[in-house]
Amino acid sequence: MKRMLWLLLCVNLLAAEEFNYDEAKVPPYELPLLLMDSAGKSVTSAEAWQAMRREEIHQLLESEMFGKAPARPKLRLVVVEEATLAFDGKAMRKQVRVAMGEADNAPFLDVLVYTPVGVKKVPVIFGLNFLGNHTVQNDPQIRTSKSWVKMGEFPQATRSEEVPRGQDASKWQVAAAIARGYGVVTAYYGDIDPDFDDQWKNGVHALNPNVEGTRDGQTWGSLAAWAWGMSLVMDYLETEPLVDADAVAVQGFSRLGKAALWAAACDQRFAVVISQQSGAGGAALNKRIYGETVGRLNQSFPHWFCGNFKRYSENEKAMAFDSHFLLSLVAPRPLLVTSAVGDQWADPRGEFLAAGLVGPVYALFGKQGLMAKEMPLPLQLVDSQVGYFLHPGKHDVTAEDWKAYADFCDKHLKK
Repeated sequence: MKRMLWLLLCVNLLAAEEFNYDEAKVPPYELPLLLMDSAGKSVTSAEAWQAMRREEIHQLLESEMFGKAPARPKLRLVVVEEATLAFDGKAMRKQVRVAMGEADNAPFLDVLVYTPVGVKKVPVIFGLNFLGNHTVQNDPQIRTSKSWVKMGEFPQATRSEEVPRGQDASKWQVAAAIARGYGVVTAYYGDIDPDFDDQWKNGVHALNPNVEGTRDGQTWGSLAAWAWGMSLVMDYLETEPLVDADAVAVQGFSRLGKAALWAAACDQRFAVVISQQSGAGGAALNKRIYGETVGRLNQSFPHWFCGNFKRYSENEKAMAFDSHFLLSLVAPRPLLVTSAVGDQWADPRGEFLAAGLVGPVYALFGKQGLMAKEMPLPLQLVDSQVGYFLHPGKHDVTAEDWKAYADFCDKHLKK
């Protein structure tokens, strides 16, 4: 037994040594220029960016990283719970089913909406959740989902409905957001696409057999599917009288932070974009080879990105793009990048550096980029048009993060 424990310890130590957490070991790297088009011509105006360079970058990331998604289907909206008092009368709770097609058996996702009581057309913070809508609050009236749940997120369950109510309530500070005048909207990411590698046979991928039947290196992966699903929710929110659809902040944590960034890149209706510890493949510079790497992403999560992205496994130097390209597609909208001191796997410095690199794009629109040359101390929000926030904890979403969301949105979202 002692020998077995020793061997396991050695294996874990060797695995830890595979990844770099030493700033001195970050290799020299060269980043492609945002304001230089594919013909080598400088981009010097917002008009040129919008008309040409932005689309070049979007097409590059679509073909080499996330994959091309099909057109969104015609939706059928079903109100399963009309607006009802919640939080001791301080909020309204509403639940709407977004069916992806008009057939009775069409796949669907359930959307949970909380808004301040007595107010219509409120700004909202919208994001996907990891375990099911009922885990966002300990509320017996929230509908459960029968969709699969990721074992790593809650090992005791195989389906979302088996996870206890309120399990992730700390990550969703609904009452605090309501008190600040914001609604909160969420849907379960597993209702869009279950998060495991089955060669894209389930979830919304099954809606498009022709696409999957001719799959190539540019065909969409799960991250693009989650982003696509976020746009479906936005389609619904444009019809919702409780919500100001022109004031929707899209938020995502970890892998869903990557999805939120790509959703915002593909759908400019999202007015504010919040990336919470999205790390490699998200806000962090991949070429730094710090913490999680492209190779680790593709090995552990082969279904997340398109097939072409695998050519950059242990080969980040060959990438003609990096995370600053992804962040630039948010411009000129407000962008908040958040990190955690104890989450070196997601490379907080790499996220901060990438946020700073998009400043020249924002300048084309007369907007202020990241107003910080050095990483701020924990809990000090940089609230320029490109913002940054660092919390002192680990890979998690905290009450301090939600306060930063509200502070940032107070400046950039409320009218």
